[in-house]
Amino acid sequence: MKALRIYAGPVAREHIAREGLKPQDVRVVPGAAGGPKGLVLGPIDRFVFGSWLAQSSQQVHLVGASIGAWRLANACLDNAVQAFKDFEHGYVHQHFEVPAGQKRLTARQVSAQFGDGLRQFYGGRTGEVLMNPRYALHVITARGRHILGREGKARTPFGYLGAFITNSVRRKSLGAWLERVVFSTPGAVLPFGTQDFRSRQVDLTEANFEAALQASCSIPFMLEAVHDIPGAPPGAYWDGGITDYHLHLDYNNSEGLVLYPHFQKAVVPGWLDKGLKWRHAPTSFLDRMVVLAPNPEWIATLPNGKLPDRNDFVRYGNDGPARSKAWARAAAESQRLADEFEQWLGKGDAGQVLPL
Repeated sequence: MKALRIYAGPVAREHIAREGLKPQDVRVVPGAAGGPKGLVLGPIDRFVFGSWLAQSSQQVHLVGASIGAWRLANACLDNAVQAFKDFEHGYVHQHFEVPAGQKRLTARQVSAQFGDGLRQFYGGRTGEVLMNPRYALHVITARGRHILGREGKARTPFGYLGAFITNSVRRKSLGAWLERVVFSTPGAVLPFGTQDFRSRQVDLTEANFEAALQASCSIPFMLEAVHDIPGAPPGAYWDGGITDYHLHLDYNNSEGLVLYPHFQKAVVPGWLDKGLKWRHAPTSFLDRMVVLAPNPEWIATLPNGKLPDRNDFVRYGNDGPARSKAWARAAAESQRLADEFEQWLGKGDAGQVLPL
């Protein structure tokens, strides 16, 4: 049984059949939202950014939302492989201390602890990300509009209810409630079109890096929105996965191929589209994409027969060590994904590439 499955859009499949897949072919690497699911991508990240892409020299755009943005920011650090290892260890062993007398942390408390973790991780290293000579980082956030322009006990639930209802009718109508704001390495052109959804681009700087990254990871109701990010329009900024859950973006304005280490085959447009199965199918936006995803049969061999996810916090309750043990095992087993990708690159067997 193979642990890895490789899928590709029609343009990417034709390219692989003709020339194989080389590191110089890659122009974009997306990183999806999805919380702990991203832990299984650690070994592939270390291989791709630690050795494989190092064999080429072209600029590569890294487009991330939520945990995907954090993963790809690590790729921009001077010692990316160690950064990925540190990130994985910290994520697996994360623990949120609940104060005495409380049953659970408030969104404000979670946000404060999360922000402290970000500052400790990137303290003094933001410049490495912004000045990376090869990688241009694009951090996607969702900025609230109108009633969602500021967070509030009543307005936020009401606003997201409206967003859910209108999005279920037409995805583009979600733009009445939220807009895609992309914080990018200064001078970097977006590697995707923005006609699909209301969007704007802002420079990523030393002054707003940590705030933008925290905003991109701020799941509504679980964490607080980040307000008034320096250098960006005023307002409340939430998890980039709300507008762009799996980065189903129009990559046709970029050259080369899009290499996408992902935890599933489907590239779902927005967080509110998770239950709308008709929006999970590929479109022409993904014609240049190569998706590296775990085989569902292999996933069934992992602890609890699934990928790590946020429900594990409920499943394990106060038994943090048991949850960490399960997540660490899943991350370790995922080395097979990287090994099989490396083996496939060596053989160049286009027959193993499935239609996306």
